[in-house]
Amino acid sequence: MAKIIAVCNQKGGVGKTTTSINLAACLAAAERRTLVVDMDAQSNATTGLGIDKNEIELSMYDVITEKNLNDKTVTIRDIRVSVDFMKFLDVAPATPDLAGAEIELVNTMAREKRLKAALESIQDEYDYIIIDSPPSLGLLTVNVLTAATSVLIPVQCEYYALEGLAELLNTINLVQKNLNPKLVIEGALLTMYDGRLTLSKEVAADVRSCFSGRVFEVVISRNVKLSEAPSFGKPIILYDIMSNGAENYLTLAKEIMNNE
Repeated sequence: MAKIIAVCNQKGGVGKTTTSINLAACLAAAERRTLVVDMDAQSNATTGLGIDKNEIELSMYDVITEKNLNDKTVTIRDIRVSVDFMKFLDVAPATPDLAGAEIELVNTMAREKRLKAALESIQDEYDYIIIDSPPSLGLLTVNVLTAATSVLIPVQCEYYALEGLAELLNTINLVQKNLNPKLVIEGALLTMYDGRLTLSKEVAADVRSCFSGRVFEVVISRNVKLSEAPSFGKPIILYDIMSNGAENYLTLAKEIMNNE
């Protein structure tokens, strides 16, 4: 049964999508069957893996809102796309339509469990399911946390890094109490780290103090190649395997696999 990791932080620009794409690619490179579920209406995880969102006919919007196709409810099997350049990697794509899903689900029963129900039918087909969450703490994020087995929290090594984390941890706590008691924190991941800067070192120390033992050993260094790779629709290990970014995410994938 798949381990479902939610990559979550309501603060934008922390490396959430970059982590989702590259962690999934590194797990797939280790021949772990991996699915990326794009739950962000910006659909950057979709395009970052080389999928043209303009050519997508069915997406996570159709799954979450349980649309019918030929008298049958749309499932993740109907929408998932294989990544051409990686044998063990699939994507459940998103489109901007997903932004409207929260409004459509407002008066729906068990609306917080739509994603959990959708993933249950395919869990045995994968070793890992990586969910790229939206940059908010709305209904879609609650769906993600309810479906996940663990949460990976990217934290950028910049000023205001810890801002909003208390709210996220409170949301995780509420989900644990009311919707998903098995949810655990996989770890906090330090991103955009620059060892030359005192600020990066101070933020890293603050995060390690805040999460006390639940911080990944690897840090994701600030790396131009990581920023360039999505524009080519490739994960970093295929764009530049010799880069620091590739080395960092390969190490992260190894840490996660070793923690099993």
